[in-house]
Amino acid sequence: MKKKLKFWLKGSKKGFNYLLSVLMLIGFTNNNYSQQSNSADLNVQQSIYDVAWVTVDGVNLFKVRGISALPAQKRADNISKRIQITASNEDISIEDVRIVENDDHVSIYAGNDIIVQLYEPDGDLEGVSYKLVAKSIHLKIIEAITTYRYERSAPVIRNNAIHAVMATVVMVIILLVLLWIIKRIDRSIQKRIKARIEAVENISFNLIRSNQIWNIFHALFKSLKIILIAVASIFFIDYVLKLFPWTKSFSIYALKLILDPLKTIAIELFNYLPELIFLIVIFFITKYILKLLKLFFIGVEKGGIVLKDFRPEWSIPTFKIIKLFIIAFAVIISYPYIPGSESVAFKGVSVFMGVLVSLGSSSLIGNTMAGYSMIYRGAFKKGDLIKVDDQMGFVEEQKLQVTRLRTLKNEEIIIPNSILINSKIMNYSVKADGLGILIHTTVGIGYETPWRLVDAMLKLAADRTEGILKEPPPFVLKKSLDDYAVSFEINGYCKDVSNIKSIYSKLHDNILDVFNENDVQIMTPSYRNDPDIPKVVPENKWYQPLAKET
Repeated sequence: MKKKLKFWLKGSKKGFNYLLSVLMLIGFTNNNYSQQSNSADLNVQQSIYDVAWVTVDGVNLFKVRGISALPAQKRADNISKRIQITASNEDISIEDVRIVENDDHVSIYAGNDIIVQLYEPDGDLEGVSYKLVAKSIHLKIIEAITTYRYERSAPVIRNNAIHAVMATVVMVIILLVLLWIIKRIDRSIQKRIKARIEAVENISFNLIRSNQIWNIFHALFKSLKIILIAVASIFFIDYVLKLFPWTKSFSIYALKLILDPLKTIAIELFNYLPELIFLIVIFFITKYILKLLKLFFIGVEKGGIVLKDFRPEWSIPTFKIIKLFIIAFAVIISYPYIPGSESVAFKGVSVFMGVLVSLGSSSLIGNTMAGYSMIYRGAFKKGDLIKVDDQMGFVEEQKLQVTRLRTLKNEEIIIPNSILINSKIMNYSVKADGLGILIHTTVGIGYETPWRLVDAMLKLAADRTEGILKEPPPFVLKKSLDDYAVSFEINGYCKDVSNIKSIYSKLHDNILDVFNENDVQIMTPSYRNDPDIPKVVPENKWYQPLAKET
């Protein structure tokens, strides 16, 4: 500082001349701009200039124009390097930095080396004479050299190092205190607000969940904590980096790198705020309309709300259809307010997604429509025992795309609804709650056996079978008079469709026992002639043990 003060005292006369030149430059510039303020060509003319800033340690000094052989940025970089070389050379004093006027240009020297040369077009940037611009630039170069040497002096570096250490200690203390305060505030808010949030859930009849509100609040609080710590850290790092000349330019660049996007985002968000509020309102209106509709249809499904000619199992599928239309309507309303919706890229992506959906959704849409059709037809419901072509099983799950069946052997069958809608479906469960379904089996008996005896034997076998109802009583049908035998069909009512295979097996067991007891031969599946010995099992062999057990 003493050196700087000594210089300015020593060169007070020259400094006064420089100051007078700068004031003249400012006055002339303002006058010139005021005279041409109505000229539309001035801004256009200046906008076409290729200009760049001359910077030292990240600080902008002045702007220069580019020329045909040297772009503006390259010229600015060269001037910056020369200024730094001059500043780092202690043998060149401030008095050695001088202006030398020539016929068509002005040069600024540092000793015997040229720092910058200015021509008439360089004055066009400010709208004044290039000689006045040279005097202003000369002052800025002197100031930059003085600052460059001052900031790299040993006392200043030592002082700044001490400040950096102290700033680090202060930063650590601030962070610890900040975290402690945030923790205390978090605990206090949990005690005071959590009970009120739970009360909101009760008031809204569970439309608004307390855990949802608390999760949102906790996420906002956590985000605020991260933002505060990040802001404090950024300013601390920026302060420390600016203390030292070697990192000063990086600090300015990094801070600009962080703040410029934030500034742009903030401006865009502020401009977009009305549209954002509109989208938020649409979102919440749609959300709570869907919640109310869901509560209504759940009430219909559980029987709390009764609609005429509307089955309870239709409630959830109907809700899904209405939900789809409501969401589609909300998206159509919101589309013009979505950021970038008018851009070519957004429209291109939308068209591309539409093509993908149209190419790959034929089976998807087909299965979905078939699924809704099956639901509204009421062909079956969850838990029913059905037979689809040659597949038989209980309905485990009925989705829009597929229906899952569990066979009697505990196997899972997945049938696409587009196939299911074109197949013959036999539902064993739909009539089981009334009279029950008829289970039946056929036997062929020779003509020599009285049909009344066969009727009685078959009814006795059905009566012995657990799972076949006594009322209505079983009955026998004579299906056909074949070449060698009469086909008798025993029919019995059954409500336990879940064990239908087991009941069939027990019925067959009892038929075999009854016919063996009465020495009547079953002629099915085929008959050629009368055997010498009747094909029946004698009573003494009904319970014959296995060979290894004899």
